[in-house]
Amino acid sequence: MVFSSFIFLCYFLPLVLFFYFCSPNITVKNLFLLVFSCIFYAWSEPKCLFYMLLVILCAYVGGVYIHQFQTTSYKRFSLLLFVVLILSGLFYFKYFNFAVLFFNDVTTQNIVVQSVILPIGISFYTFQAISYLVDVYRGHIPQKNFFNLALYISMFPQLVAGPIVRYDTIEHQLTQRQHKITDIYLGCQRFLIGLSKKIIIADTLAMSVDKIFSTPIQELSPLILWVGILFYALQIYFDFSGYSDMAIGLGRVFGFKFLENFNYPYLANSITDFWRRWHISLSSWFKEYVYIPLGGNRKDLRKTLRNVVIVFFLTGLWHGAEYTFVFWGLWHGIFIILEKIISHVKSFFNISLNCAKYIFKIIMYVYSVFVVLLGWVFFRAPDFKYSCLYIKGLFNTIPFQTDLGLGFYVSSGSWIIFVIGIILSVGLGKKIMIYMSENTFTKMCFDIFLILSFFISVVFLTATSYSPFIYFQF
Repeated sequence: MVFSSFIFLCYFLPLVLFFYFCSPNITVKNLFLLVFSCIFYAWSEPKCLFYMLLVILCAYVGGVYIHQFQTTSYKRFSLLLFVVLILSGLFYFKYFNFAVLFFNDVTTQNIVVQSVILPIGISFYTFQAISYLVDVYRGHIPQKNFFNLALYISMFPQLVAGPIVRYDTIEHQLTQRQHKITDIYLGCQRFLIGLSKKIIIADTLAMSVDKIFSTPIQELSPLILWVGILFYALQIYFDFSGYSDMAIGLGRVFGFKFLENFNYPYLANSITDFWRRWHISLSSWFKEYVYIPLGGNRKDLRKTLRNVVIVFFLTGLWHGAEYTFVFWGLWHGIFIILEKIISHVKSFFNISLNCAKYIFKIIMYVYSVFVVLLGWVFFRAPDFKYSCLYIKGLFNTIPFQTDLGLGFYVSSGSWIIFVIGIILSVGLGKKIMIYMSENTFTKMCFDIFLILSFFISVVFLTATSYSPFIYFQF
């Protein structure tokens, strides 16, 4: 089940809200929210629910065991044991076949891969379970109520596509949260914004992107290839940030305050800055639970660069068991390493760029956008060979045989949505929201606009078959 579907909007969500707000206390509210979260997850693949419940049980037992030991060595061993148990399931479902194919490529063997159903959102709730165990290891009191822990890991707003919610963020909200009219209003507002992002912008751009990426490279001109990757850059942003908006909005309706997951990443002036703005919950998770434990940047430059490589290799692998995703992660890691080296050299020689401050900013912004766009080619392409051909085509290093024209791939309506997407992706939408919330009249106008956007979204859903969120596959 996805947020942008009639089943969710017309049946599931109203039922959840009815039972939730009719419940007399937090305990009953949590129980209903847990039950509906399980229904939400089991809707498409009931068998996968049992695996998620197994992960929750493992996290619960692991937290109890880790907390009961007094000595650090026993705590560390217990943490390692249960983390390995949880990760072993992730490895089997998501990476086993990839490992077999890699082994075949290296050894020229021909081991047949198995047919494995990948549980939706497995990477998200696996990371939440691990963050819980690590937090308990670091001194947090383990959750004594199994159902509350299950709710933390399986809560349907953020279950299948994030944001990744760390346990220490909502530990107290599980049992001590308030339900204010203001929060419900702001939560609904945020949900409608996210729904509009997904259905009106992301899904419209997706039609052009899918057309371009399903056409043989030799039949596409460089112009069409650039349009394809520009459209995809906006599609994935509005698809994923739209889901995050809906998740954060729904969480707020139920009294939870999730942290932000995006901060206008296409305004970044470096790749380092991009990862402070893109999928913030994932980059924060890797920083807190991988980068810092490895030593972060506290040691010499060589070890810092090693840690960056490890983190971005894992970041790429987290997104999918494909060479393209691994390369995409390393692609970003390479440029972050270059930025760290340049920063180190500048500080060592005390180089100042104040004389060309604005020119340097422009150059850094263009460089960041260029690197991110090329990276998206590997993220979207079906395989590594296609990625390389696509990039060659961008720079016209291969001839194209037939060109149906840009109009065949992009309609006039898609161009309008593209321009709107550009405007919203650079923060103008936020400024408009702030302006319209300054007085009652403009606030009412904005609410009317959101309601109209909702009806337009419903029309779009009726006219076309909805597409699943991109990050569901991770």
